[in-house]
Amino acid sequence: MVAKSTAKNTRLTQAAVKIGAAIGKADRTAHKVARAGAVAKKELAAISKQVDALKKQLQKTTKRLKLALR
Repeated sequence: MVAKSTAKNTRLTQAAVKIGAAIGKADRTAHKVARAGAVAKKELAAISKQVDALKKQLQKTTKRLKLALR
């Protein structure tokens, strides 16, 4: 009777280990995705600033060109 119970507990332990490993892998992947998202957000903000600077530069150039063509 004791051996049967121990075998059952061993199977449960093995199943728990497999489940824990799967959850750990999923958690690591989620953290990687979150980290990548944060980096992408910073890069997008930097690109947005560059676009704004180019827009201002284009407006100034357009204004100068219009004045020069008068």
